[in-house]
Amino acid sequence: MSAVVSEAPSATTTGLREGAFGHATALACRECGHQVDLGPFYACPECFGPLEIAYDFPAVTREEIEAGPANIWRYKALLPVPTDIESSPNTEPGFTRLLEADNLARELGIAKVWVKDDSTNPTNSFKDRVVACALSAARELDAKVFACPSTGNLANAVAAAGARAGIKTVVFIPSNLEKPKQVNSAIFTENLVAVDGNYDDVNKLASEIAGEEEGGAFVNVNVRPYYAEGSKTLGYEIAEQLGWRLPDQVVIPVASGSQLTKVDKAFQELIKLGLVEEKPYRIFGAQAEGCGPVATAYKAGVDAIRPVKPDTIAKSLAIGNPADGIYVLDIARRTGGAVEEVTDEEIRAGIVLLARTEGIFTETAGGTTVAVTKKLVETGQLDPTLETVVINTGHGLKTLDAVSDQVSAAATIAPTYAAFKSAGIV
Repeated sequence: MSAVVSEAPSATTTGLREGAFGHATALACRECGHQVDLGPFYACPECFGPLEIAYDFPAVTREEIEAGPANIWRYKALLPVPTDIESSPNTEPGFTRLLEADNLARELGIAKVWVKDDSTNPTNSFKDRVVACALSAARELDAKVFACPSTGNLANAVAAAGARAGIKTVVFIPSNLEKPKQVNSAIFTENLVAVDGNYDDVNKLASEIAGEEEGGAFVNVNVRPYYAEGSKTLGYEIAEQLGWRLPDQVVIPVASGSQLTKVDKAFQELIKLGLVEEKPYRIFGAQAEGCGPVATAYKAGVDAIRPVKPDTIAKSLAIGNPADGIYVLDIARRTGGAVEEVTDEEIRAGIVLLARTEGIFTETAGGTTVAVTKKLVETGQLDPTLETVVINTGHGLKTLDAVSDQVSAAATIAPTYAAFKSAGIV
């Protein structure tokens, strides 16, 4: 299953079973529109642009979706997966809570805030969604190895999903990745590979391996079109949990940019299918100053993304050359949103703010999103009178070092009531 860009063979010659990818019909280039047959391909043979899934959706009703399982497979008719997807062992991610965050709203000065909390997924990040779709593609393409380059959360999700499915996994990470994320991957797989360099170096190596080695499904390389579709389920769930309506504003962290683009795609699909009423909505991207190439381009008013060398505590967002960056710019501008960045200190403060207002311990990516939301209000870019959804993509236990010096040490006292009183704790 090498990562080629030549014309893809037909479904019959690749041995795909009927309905292997549900209602998906082809891979379509996002740049020139050229289509190729479904298979392990990610680059257009005509212009080398990125490929994404094209569909012929059936009529889908709210009632049919609501009758489905409490995970992403309730939306299987809108994903590149077979109709019998639930019968294949997987981690069953999704349908995480949408928390009404009134305390956070008061602190930020926004009328209504919701937190879409993906930290409760099986490996405690939104990456379980995309990996579930990639795993389905890997099965249908008869992959022998399930692999990925990762900034941490994806490695956790791939290793766990592969263990559940009984398929060999290999995950590649930057050697300076946070220790908890390394352990969270190593517990599920024997094949954790640390690469000297940043994520962009890791991704380049993984792409080379995918191009040379047969039989491997690299989730964000040669099966990326299928993998990326999993992020749509965030948008589907937000709309359904709001009572089948779209929010006014959404703030989304930006690493590769794929999550933000797919949430927008989900909203557009729901409108076209008649599942929600069409309305204006604004999408905002959140980055760290130490790795903010999309925010820099947005502020400069240019279309090109200039790659940077990441230097931030938000390692899950540390992609210096984001594959979907230009599409993030397009969506932010089309919807009247923006792409903003914050410092590491602001990220730490964002983590503490979310924890102490809503009882949610987020990792650095979520701290970035909260801090950017605060900055967007302060700079007048986000309308505080409008309903706003903030996406939390992962759990803070994965990035403890980032905030260990932000909290007070425990007050140690003798085991007596007198000692408690003299400490003046309450």
